[in-house]
Amino acid sequence: MLPIIAILVLGCFLGGISNLSKGHAEEDKQRLEEVLRQNVVACYATEGFYPPDIAYLEEHYGIQIDKSRYVVKYTAIAENLMPDITVLEKQSHE
Repeated sequence: MLPIIAILVLGCFLGGISNLSKGHAEEDKQRLEEVLRQNVVACYATEGFYPPDIAYLEEHYGIQIDKSRYVVKYTAIAENLMPDITVLEKQSHE
C-alpha cells in the first residue's frame, strides 16, 4: 500500500512541475510580444515611423529573439500604422 501512495505522490509532483514549466513558457512568450510592441511604439515615437520588419528592431533596438524557440509574425501595413505582431512558440520534438 505504501509504494502505491509514494507513486501517486511522485506522479502528482511531476505533473505539477510540468504545469509550472508550461506556465513559464506562456509567460515568456507574452513577455517577448510585449517587449516587441513596446519597442515598436518607441521607434514610432523617436523616429516617426513604425519599423518595417523585425530585423530593424534587432539592428537598431537590440531586440534578441530566440529563433530556435519562437517564430515572430510581423506584418507592417504602413509606416504610420501599428504593425500586427504575433509570437508563436515552436513545438518541441520531445
